[in-house]
Amino acid sequence: MNTPLNHLPRLAVTMGDPAGVGPELCLQLLNLPQVTAICQPLIFGDASILKRVSAQLSKTPGDAFPLISSVISWSQFQENPRECSSPAIIDMESENLHTLLPGQVSAAAGQAAFCYLDRAINACLDKWTDAVVTAPLHKEALHLAGYPYPGHTEILAEKTGADPIVMMLTSPEITCSLVTAHVGLHEVSTLLSTERICETIQLTNAAMQQIRGRTPQLTICGLNPHAGEHGLFGQQEEERFIQPAIEWARDQGIQIQGPFPPDTAFMKRRREVTDAYICMYHDQGLIPLKALAFDDAVNVTLGLPIVRTSVDHGTAFDIAWQGKANVNSLIQAVELAIKLIGVRR
Repeated sequence: MNTPLNHLPRLAVTMGDPAGVGPELCLQLLNLPQVTAICQPLIFGDASILKRVSAQLSKTPGDAFPLISSVISWSQFQENPRECSSPAIIDMESENLHTLLPGQVSAAAGQAAFCYLDRAINACLDKWTDAVVTAPLHKEALHLAGYPYPGHTEILAEKTGADPIVMMLTSPEITCSLVTAHVGLHEVSTLLSTERICETIQLTNAAMQQIRGRTPQLTICGLNPHAGEHGLFGQQEEERFIQPAIEWARDQGIQIQGPFPPDTAFMKRRREVTDAYICMYHDQGLIPLKALAFDDAVNVTLGLPIVRTSVDHGTAFDIAWQGKANVNSLIQAVELAIKLIGVRR
């Protein structure tokens, strides 16, 4: 017996930067029976942009981008959020988008993208939706609009008051959690602490237990070449911060190995016995992850009071509105959000 649609998980899917690939990804999502059979996607975006993108892409082979969902204004949705019982576009009707062009950075696009995310978070906090799933933002556009955030993660932390939080990217092939995320490389060592590494280990262990349904096996990377070579490289970050965090985690019953030299930690034999990696900085984790699982990985923000997942890629301005964007990461983000909703319930 099929579950009634209005009993399915409701996902607030943000359109991301309207000048990027977000609009066409959202259109694809609304047209996928495999998605609408398992959830009720509500696209928090602009109907005018989605109509423009749909019209442009309807000329492409396959015609996979029709605008078939109902359009509900934000004010209508606020008045009765539960009245909407099918996939829909929640129209924000942003100003200054009538001249928007694909692939161009603009304050108007940054303002609109922030609005989608802000309202999606509020809807989830108010229990109008069960999770937030995000298409990519453009950081420069955000900054031009007056929002000096490094990305989604920091906005979510501020809006929800969550602390600590951790950025984790996960796929069937590889999963990486980041002790530090959107900071310059020269800042990483100043931001490391045993407490922060312990937080990352603890949140990652709990998340992977939910996702895998068993006790996970974690691998932790060193910061320096050769994991410091017993203090020869770096400022003994491995001895001062990482090793004490490992000892604490093991005392908590967490299964963790390391610290391993970053240049060998991601080899196949180590990946085969690792459910998740604890990485000291952004590119230490994201370079191997994107090399191995670019189309399948999902960004998850750990530590929030709401479920939030996201694609693992950027706005891809070079292919925006061309029908070339791969929707698989967004599908994976939807499926993982549904799984995490089920665990929390």
